Amino acid sequence: MRRLRLLVAHRRAGVADRALALILAFIAGGANAGGFLALGQFTSHMTGYLSLMADNIALANLQPVLQAVVAIALFLSGAALSAVLVVWARHHRPRAQYALPVALQGVLLLGFAGLGLLGQAHPVANPAALGLLCFIMGVQNATITKLSGARIRTTHVTGIVTDLGIEIGRAAYRHGSGRALPGHDPRKAVILAQLMSAFLVGGIAGALGYGAFGFLFALPMALVLLAMALPALR
Repeated sequence: MRRLRLLVAHRRAGVADRALALILAFIAGGANAGGFLALGQFTSHMTGYLSLMADNIALANLQPVLQAVVAIALFLSGAALSAVLVVWARHHRPRAQYALPVALQGVLLLGFAGLGLLGQAHPVANPAALGLLCFIMGVQNATITKLSGARIRTTHVTGIVTDLGIEIGRAAYRHGSGRALPGHDPRKAVILAQLMSAFLVGGIAGALGYGAFGFLFALPMALVLLAMALPALR
């Protein structure tokens, strides 16, 4: 339990940042994949929502445009709330500045799992679930961005793949020329590959979990987040 609490401690170490990032990437992959099977939408993919908006504005198809606007607004709101919680806690409860947004994610994932009790035929279940996941992904991405000093993101796989490609290019040039390039860091490439793998494995777990348990697949992820955050909040 103490090790879990250290993952959200206000005094940060590189090892704790990486461990927390891997856990959050796993959860993001699980929420994304399970959410897609449940709702037909990737809830962290803001690029996709903007493209959806553009296409449907051009086609004068307003319902998908409205859905995309709501999804983006909720992701944005989640990121904003995460920043507010971190800054507020930094001045009032420094030891809880990262535990607060992590606990919030856990509570919201519990709410998502609870929507499964309504049944997907209920008219509120799917829109509420989609909104919750978009909001949660915004909270998570902002939390790890603030915590790591903008060095790590867990839901933005396009950025992870881009950074990994840059590191591979730097390594290839170095080996070809025999000279070290400024900024080349093999450890960064390893971390990026681990984040991609965690997201993938989480996605597999989320897809299998949704197939077996429906919305309740989010329950173990919520409990992990709360186990990390609640001791620090106490």
